[in-house]
Amino acid sequence: MSDLYRYLRQQRELHGDILYVEHDVMRRVTLASQGLVETAVGVVDEAWKGAGDLAQLRGMICDCHKCSLGDTRKSFVFGVGNPEADIVLVGEAPGAEEDKQGEPFVGRAGQLLNQILEAIKLKREEVYICNILKCRPPNNRDPLPDEVGHCEPYLHKQLELLRPKIMLALGRIAAQTLLRSTDTLGTLRAKVHEYRGIPLMVTYHPAALLRNPNWKKDTWADVQKFRAMYDALRAEGGD
Repeated sequence: MSDLYRYLRQQRELHGDILYVEHDVMRRVTLASQGLVETAVGVVDEAWKGAGDLAQLRGMICDCHKCSLGDTRKSFVFGVGNPEADIVLVGEAPGAEEDKQGEPFVGRAGQLLNQILEAIKLKREEVYICNILKCRPPNNRDPLPDEVGHCEPYLHKQLELLRPKIMLALGRIAAQTLLRSTDTLGTLRAKVHEYRGIPLMVTYHPAALLRNPNWKKDTWADVQKFRAMYDALRAEGGD
């Protein structure tokens, strides 16, 4: 039940069929009709929730300044890949090279990710790749709760438009954030999870593999299992 409906019902119970509308209620109704919402930081444009495709969504949110990262970024890193992808890969946040180029997973980590995908017979262009945050945190620090709170709804909208069959979380922070968990990566990567109704698996971030090559064996096991699960989902769907 919407706040407006509750308010109108309450007014009718108190005053009968004569409607007394308070100024602040009228203001909220007017803002809502314009795709806007009033928050503690002022009036925020929420019209992006009605975006019909990824290109439109990107155009509507690329100037976002809901948190301080909007003031420090070089580029708004929306995402890249097939707009009809069955597979979505989600990392934590853009790094320095991603912030410079405006695309997720570029540089050495991106090259390694491409190799991992190719090893399970996937191409970068076939999948969709994005991050929880669209802007780089200074010095690549961990995302703050308010930054995730402002940015994760954009990911929700991306997934709504993409409608993927399966997701892969890359790295501990991405996995813990998406799953609202404090479990270790070792624990999380041993299971199949669900994120907003979508099957989700977890593996190491490619940047972590560059620092710790001994984790590549576990990553290979993860992505083989991921590919097998994807193939099973496709078979169930008749693809």
